[in-house]
Amino acid sequence: MESLNVLVVTPSFDRNLPHADEEIMRRISKVNPKIKVKDGSTLTFAEFQGEMSGKEKLDAMLADTEIIFGFIPPKNIIARAPRLKWMQAVSAGVDRHQGTEIWKSKVILTGVSGIHATPIGEFVLGFMLMLAKGMPQCFQMKQKHEWQRYMPHTLRGKTVGIVGLGHIGREVARLAKAFGMKVIATRRSARQAGKARNVDLLLPQKRMKEMLAESDYVALTLPLTPESRHIIGEAEFKAMKKTACIINIGRGGLIDQEALVKALDAKQIAGAGLDVATPEPLPKDSRLWDYDNVILSPHVSGGMEDYMKQATELFCENLKRYIDGKKLLNVIDKKKGY
Repeated sequence: MESLNVLVVTPSFDRNLPHADEEIMRRISKVNPKIKVKDGSTLTFAEFQGEMSGKEKLDAMLADTEIIFGFIPPKNIIARAPRLKWMQAVSAGVDRHQGTEIWKSKVILTGVSGIHATPIGEFVLGFMLMLAKGMPQCFQMKQKHEWQRYMPHTLRGKTVGIVGLGHIGREVARLAKAFGMKVIATRRSARQAGKARNVDLLLPQKRMKEMLAESDYVALTLPLTPESRHIIGEAEFKAMKKTACIINIGRGGLIDQEALVKALDAKQIAGAGLDVATPEPLPKDSRLWDYDNVILSPHVSGGMEDYMKQATELFCENLKRYIDGKKLLNVIDKKKGY
């Protein structure tokens, strides 16, 4: 029986263990007896660090690799892996692959869309609650040993505008409804105004400014593509309420960061919750560090304790489909960018 060679290039989240988790390897190998799985994580990680002493060993692995499971493939992947047919990425977005060898090739690229809805949805609500309840102010007072009472706000009765109604956007809508909020959303595929589950008003993308004008909170939950880059800029900030806050858990490039700084300076918006920035890490001299009404987190909204378990389960389901000749889940449309 001809083997199906799978290469894992997904290091453990433990920085002291650059190799793949043994449980991941075990789960993959159990899908089918014909699967031969190898761990190239340590060698790939070393190459990214400029250490090339293991290149020949990694080349030997890549020579007969048909499937890759991981964050980012080794460099010069098409030449080094001539038998490669499919890569399963494990990140929330695939924008990091745009323009790469994989992207330009006929290699199938799949993602793990869907597994991030719960952690990121909770993160968006967390940002909204922190901004509504004045948590940044509380943290500042704690550092100064001050006790100064103030008036928090409620989410109930407020409006959240969701830009991008995919898995994450729908979860944000569900959670917002649980807090008694009105939900408006835009979706690229919407052709006219309507409704959706947990969404009071669904608008086409071209009517986004109408949504911005009504929203107390604006959540960006769409992928970064050439079309969505800087989807929020100077004109969009001017369209928002002065009492509104913007939340970005997608990619930093969704917002024109210079326009954001100007909007904060001019008090055109009330604040922001940013899990992503441009570039990352956010430079130490960025002015975004200095605003009392901006909450920053280091691109962790998609994280959860069983992240790789869920990503691996999805990959294993796709492996079964691949072996049976069925359509894979979450195939990336390289023309659309997601």
